[in-house]
Amino acid sequence: MDVLATELLGTVDEAEEALKEILDPDNSTATPTKNNGMQAQSESGSGSGSGATADSAKAARSIRRGIFKAASLQDKLLEKLLSQMLPAEDSSDPSTTIPTITGVDDPDYSTRPGFTIAAMSNNFRRFNARIGVVFRFQNKLLRVLSWRKPSHTLSLLSVYTFVCLEPYLLTILPLAAFLLFVLVPSFIARHPPPPVSALYDNDGGHSHPDRVRNLGYSARGPPLAPARTVKPVKELSRDFFRNMGDLQNVMEDFSVAHDKVIELVVPVTNFSDEALSSGVFVLLFGVCVFMSLAAHLVPWRAVALVAGWAGIWSGHPAVAAWMAQMKEQYSGALAAAQQEKEKEQEAGKLKEGEGAVKNAELLPKPLELAEKAFDNWVKGDIILDEAPETREVEIFELQRLGEGSGEWEPWLFCPSPYDPLSAGRIAGDRPRGTRFFEDVMPPEGWEWSEKKWALDLWSREWVEERIITGVEVETEGERWVYDIYNEHESGSNGIVNGGGDPAAPIRREHAHRSTVEVSNLSWEEGDDENVGRRGEWRRRRWVRLVKRKNVGGSG
Repeated sequence: MDVLATELLGTVDEAEEALKEILDPDNSTATPTKNNGMQAQSESGSGSGSGATADSAKAARSIRRGIFKAASLQDKLLEKLLSQMLPAEDSSDPSTTIPTITGVDDPDYSTRPGFTIAAMSNNFRRFNARIGVVFRFQNKLLRVLSWRKPSHTLSLLSVYTFVCLEPYLLTILPLAAFLLFVLVPSFIARHPPPPVSALYDNDGGHSHPDRVRNLGYSARGPPLAPARTVKPVKELSRDFFRNMGDLQNVMEDFSVAHDKVIELVVPVTNFSDEALSSGVFVLLFGVCVFMSLAAHLVPWRAVALVAGWAGIWSGHPAVAAWMAQMKEQYSGALAAAQQEKEKEQEAGKLKEGEGAVKNAELLPKPLELAEKAFDNWVKGDIILDEAPETREVEIFELQRLGEGSGEWEPWLFCPSPYDPLSAGRIAGDRPRGTRFFEDVMPPEGWEWSEKKWALDLWSREWVEERIITGVEVETEGERWVYDIYNEHESGSNGIVNGGGDPAAPIRREHAHRSTVEVSNLSWEEGDDENVGRRGEWRRRRWVRLVKRKNVGGSG
C-alpha cells in the first residue's frame, strides 16, 4: 500500500503540472529574456495584432498538449490501480494458473506488449472501425438463407448442387467468388454506367425531352471515376456506433450459444454420470470402428445434397411457419395431457404407470424407442467399478551392524533395499528414508487402505525378482536379508539360505570398509576365513495396501 500511495502521489503531481499548463499556458511556455521590455516598447500597433495571433496559437497548442498529457496520466493512474488490484499468479497452485495457448517462454510472445488501458482502448476503436465488412457479409448471407430474394437463394442452391455432384468444382469456387465479388465491382466502380435519374423521372417518362434516349452501358473508354478504396469508418459516426451494436449482439449470441452447448454436452461427456458417459464413449467408439470399415460405401454426395437442400429449405417462410405450427400443437397437447394427469392424481383415479404411458404416447415413436433402448443398454451392460483402485506399496527396514557393540542398530526405513550392487551403494551414497514407521507417507494421490504394515514372509521371492546378489536370505524367523561380508565391498554373487541363529550377527573385523574399492575377486574366490561372515547391512520388506484418494468436486 505504501508503494501504491507513493506512485499515486507522483501521478497527482504530474496531473497538477498538466493542469497548470492548461490554465496558464503563457507562464509555462514563456522564457523571460532581458530585452522583453525593450521589445514591448518597440512593437508598433500593426505588429500587436500578429503578436496576439501568435500568442493565441501558442496557447491553443499548450492547451492541446496539456489535455493529451492529462489523458496519458489518467491511463497511467488506471494501470497502477489495476496492477495493485490484480492478484499475483501462483504457478504452484494449478487452480489459479491460467492455461495459455502461446507459452510465456515463446520469444514471439515475450516481445508483444502487455495489457494497458491505452492500448486496449486504441485497439478496440481501430477494430470497431474495420469490423463492419464482416457484419455486412453476415447480413447478406442471412438474407440469402432467409429467402428474402428467392432468385438469390435458388442460385445458391444451384451452385451447391453442382459442387455436391462434382466436388472438384470446390477448387474453382474461391476463384470465381473473387472474380465476381471483388474484381467485377471494382471495375464497374471505375467505369460507372450513366445515371438513370438524368434521363427519366419518377413516373418513368423522359424528364428532359430535348435529350436523346439512353444508349445503354458500355465499359469502353478511359476510367470515368476514381478507384474504390476500403476505408475504416470515422469514429463517433453512425456506422461506428452501428458496428458497436452489431459487436454487442454478436457477443451476446456467442455467450448464449456457449452456455447452451455447455448445458447440453458437458453433463453427457464429463462423466458426472459415469454410466451415461461410458455408454456414449462405447457407442462413439463403435461408430468410429464401423465408419472406418464402411465409410467408402456411403453415398456422401447424395447425403450432402439432401442435407444442404433440407437445411436451406427449412429457412423458407412457409416451411418455418409450418414447423412452428407443429411445434405449437405438440406443446399444447403435451400441456393438456399434463393438466389432465394432475387432475386425475388429485381425484385419486390415476393408476400406477398410466400417466407415464399417456405422456409417452405424445412423443415421436422412433425417438422414444431409441432413447428407451439406449437407457436400458446403459443400465444393463455398462458395469462400473465401484471399489477404488488398490495397489501394494513396499518399504524396507534397514539395520546396521554397530561398530563396537556388535549389535544390529535400527537405521531407517528406505524405499529401496540398498543392496550391495545398487547404484547408490556403489557410488558411496548413504541410504535415504525416515526413521519411524509413522513418518512413511503414501504416494501422492493415494491413501492407506490398511491400518498396519505387514511383514513380507516371502523374502527369497522379492530378492530373486530384483536379481539381488551378494546377500544371505533368511527363509524363517524375521526374514532378514544380510549382506555377505566382503572387505573390498566389490559385490558378490549368489544367494545363500541363512542357517543358524539370526539374532547373533558376526562382527566384522575390518573397520576401514567405509570407502568403496573395486576388486576383481568375488567372495567365493577370497579367503576361506571370510566364508559365512555377514556384512554391515541387513534389511527386510514390509508391505501395505493403498487406494486412490477421492479428489472430490466435479468442477
